[in-house]
Amino acid sequence: MDFRNGRESRNVEDRRGQGGPRLGGRGGRIGIGTVVLVLVAMYFGIDPSVVLNTGVVAPPAIESRAPGEPRPAAEDEAARFVSMVLADTEDTWGPIFRAGGARYQEPQLVLFTGATRSACGVGQAQMGPFYCPADGKVFLDLSFFDELHHRFGAPGDFAQAYVIAHEVGHHVQNLLGISSKVQQARQRVSEREANQLSVRLELQADCLAGVWAHHAQRSRQVLEAGDVEEGLAAASAIGDDRIQKQAQGYVVPDSFTHGSAAQRVRWFRIGLQRGELGACDTFSASAL
Repeated sequence: MDFRNGRESRNVEDRRGQGGPRLGGRGGRIGIGTVVLVLVAMYFGIDPSVVLNTGVVAPPAIESRAPGEPRPAAEDEAARFVSMVLADTEDTWGPIFRAGGARYQEPQLVLFTGATRSACGVGQAQMGPFYCPADGKVFLDLSFFDELHHRFGAPGDFAQAYVIAHEVGHHVQNLLGISSKVQQARQRVSEREANQLSVRLELQADCLAGVWAHHAQRSRQVLEAGDVEEGLAAASAIGDDRIQKQAQGYVVPDSFTHGSAAQRVRWFRIGLQRGELGACDTFSASAL
């Protein structure tokens, strides 16, 4: 991606290296059961608040640098890139909301190391990036980009940008009242039906990420050769079927909460090609 003429967002809160919060006041350590639970939340799309609000003691952040020692240049460059992507999402969604007669309330993005507090509870790096609707913030440990590259085989700056744009898509859903309606509906149906609603919500966020990419390219020409392929590869790599196959060797479609690799690619591509909010109505689609 080419952000040479871009700006950095003012809505980044840098908590890196501050250490993880401890709950309960007894100085306990995280157990293997909790690690598994958090990994399940990350890889199978469970609402982070379900895991976070359990009174678990979060692990402290591990810093390899001495106090006051500067961070590696690559890490700060990654943080700068995140800030520029966030700024670009602001430049996209602001005008879209204004055209619809509304005001876009920009989200904050919190960079952290290891673990940090959110209004949804304690966020942990093992969960991957997440959006907390209670405080309107996106949370990201930059180590996830290494995970995206090495574990999921989705390297590249646009793959990283897609992840950020997906979480911002959840913020858009929150502002539009979609997230709260889905959450209310999930409480009235079976687990299988609730999972299906979650899939539609997540696929819509993928589509909204595509809408951002469409406008970013049309207005600011930020995409370079291979960028779209990187985004599609990332969407495919974190499909529920791919992740379940990797984690347990088999796939359980009724347990999907984010959508299959093909579905995630399809809806990201729809947003990318159409560039319209109305194109992302996954809830009315007869087939995903």
